[in-house]
Amino acid sequence: MVRIIGIISGKGGVGKTTIASNIGAVLAKNHKKNVTLVDCNLTTSHLSLYLGMYYCPVTLNKVLRGENYIEESVHQHFSGMKIIPASLSLSDLEGIDVTELRDNLKDLFNKNDVIILDGSPGLGREAMATIKASDEVIYVTNPYIPFIMDVIRCQEAAKEVGIKQLGIVLNMVHKKNHEMTKQEIEELTKLPVISTIPFDKNVYKSLALKMPITFYKPNTPASKELFKLASFLIGEKYSQESFLLKFLRKFSLKQV
Repeated sequence: MVRIIGIISGKGGVGKTTIASNIGAVLAKNHKKNVTLVDCNLTTSHLSLYLGMYYCPVTLNKVLRGENYIEESVHQHFSGMKIIPASLSLSDLEGIDVTELRDNLKDLFNKNDVIILDGSPGLGREAMATIKASDEVIYVTNPYIPFIMDVIRCQEAAKEVGIKQLGIVLNMVHKKNHEMTKQEIEELTKLPVISTIPFDKNVYKSLALKMPITFYKPNTPASKELFKLASFLIGEKYSQESFLLKFLRKFSLKQV
């Protein structure tokens, strides 16, 4: 049965799209799952830019306007995941009924193990449509009190529609004294922090290369946490190959 997971944030710039695209890529490539990632941030769409997909003739906008079927908006990514981009054109916002999001996704249910919805920040019309279209939600945030208060507001909205809340992903963590701790955030929100992703300058380099950080630099601390997060979401234990095993494998290959 397909799982529809909404990636939500109270503010923009916290790394929501980066988290969503990396989770999708890891689930498809490393776990061999059928994954579709949907850009639900229609007014300020970024997903296709993050992945280097500049020309997408059929987008979610056209599907929501009734011009195309949802299957026609699906684009293949080299990682193995499938992408449904939103339009980069302001004119394509006309005539859209975002409340029909889940109904339009129904034809993809039996073709996917996981559908990831990259929502818009805040609690506007698009963000609420993403929450209502989801079965489960993850909150992406940074470890500062204003950001956490926005998560609490998102929690209230999710509770109203009865959506399962998987927990919080703390992103771009520097482990400085001025940041909120995991314990403080869990006490305030009553939600588990399911992943703590450290700040990593390689993320910016991966964005410039239009490549998920988990592909560009799979051994960085941020990538390792993203691998763990993807494994957690599907109930699998993440196991990292030890340094000794890596050395022995490379050594044996050199001898061949």
